[in-house]
Amino acid sequence: MAEKVPQTYANHARYVPAYHLVAFFLVFVNLVFTLVQIFRGPSLSTVMAALAAMALVLVWLYERVFAISVQDRVIRLEMQLRLQRVLPDDLRKRIGEITRGQFIALRFASDAELPALVRKVLEEKITDQKQIKMAVKDWQADYLRA
Repeated sequence: MAEKVPQTYANHARYVPAYHLVAFFLVFVNLVFTLVQIFRGPSLSTVMAALAAMALVLVWLYERVFAISVQDRVIRLEMQLRLQRVLPDDLRKRIGEITRGQFIALRFASDAELPALVRKVLEEKITDQKQIKMAVKDWQADYLRA
């Protein structure tokens, strides 16, 4: 089995060519084709095909949204448990102030750097995920993403 490329901020975004390119292309082409068919010869079957193609586009979009939503909930839970373990008492009391986006960005930080990074994020009210991720010095890879 090939080894995984070490994950960093620069390459951590998940890109699945079969989904992001191929599936999108096929769904989009199908929609365009069915809309062209309506204009060429409107009928009940072409309208139904176009509605089905639009539904397919919605399924394609929402399947990703739903998967990411579940993943975000799991990350939030995982991070709440992790922070309970590694934060000092004063910061542990502030876990409820951390937003979903902050949890998601903080997950890449090592246990050793989490307390200082959480303190910085909360005190400076940093909400930009990119800025938080860029502040991580000891990147902890997350290969189990939706």
